[in-house]
Amino acid sequence: MIVFDGPGILLDVEGTTSSISFVYDVLFEFAKRQVGEFLVAQRDDPLVRGLAHSLAAETGVDPAAAPERLALAAIDLMNRDVKSTPLKALQGLIWRSGFESGELVAHVFPDVPPALEQWAASGLDVRIYSSGSIEAQRLFFGHTAAGNLLPTLRGHYDTTTGPKREASSYAKIAADMGMEPRQILFVSDVGAELDAARTAGMATALAIRPGNREPGGLFAHEPVESFTEIVV
Repeated sequence: MIVFDGPGILLDVEGTTSSISFVYDVLFEFAKRQVGEFLVAQRDDPLVRGLAHSLAAETGVDPAAAPERLALAAIDLMNRDVKSTPLKALQGLIWRSGFESGELVAHVFPDVPPALEQWAASGLDVRIYSSGSIEAQRLFFGHTAAGNLLPTLRGHYDTTTGPKREASSYAKIAADMGMEPRQILFVSDVGAELDAARTAGMATALAIRPGNREPGGLFAHEPVESFTEIVV
């Protein structure tokens, strides 16, 4: 159990609020199936074209090559779980149609919705920091099996703020939240992310969820198996 009296809570998504299997077996698979067709259908969209050029630069694909080649490169990045900012933005755009059609419904652990509602009702500033794009985060929390959870969240951060394993990213987030890092509790299943947040001065908690990998990391972080173990 963690007793925390600060006004801010920062949450990871995969392995913390939602299962790793949902992200990989459902969301990633949906994006892999759709990416080729999406790149062809949306190639004249300025946003998609910009992301495609950035992704091509990252993967060494000729921007003038057929969209299918870039799609294969994107699928390879997904298979290797590369935290590519343009790929994550592209995934968010692809997932939009799935969430809006009802084909995709986000999984959240049962303790998450009541905790978010309680924290929000108590006046806490609860935000998300994920490698998934802000667009994807909003779609995710707006279309969960428990309904729309966006009203419980005050903000979202992705890798455009900075890498999740660097302390400077958490310092930027604390500044954006208008708080000292020590006033924010960061919850994640990845030890290196928690190490970075701790180095920046945040309080930390290690999420222990079914299907999670070994967290790794250098420091010891208080484990929680449910958000009910976080007393605020």
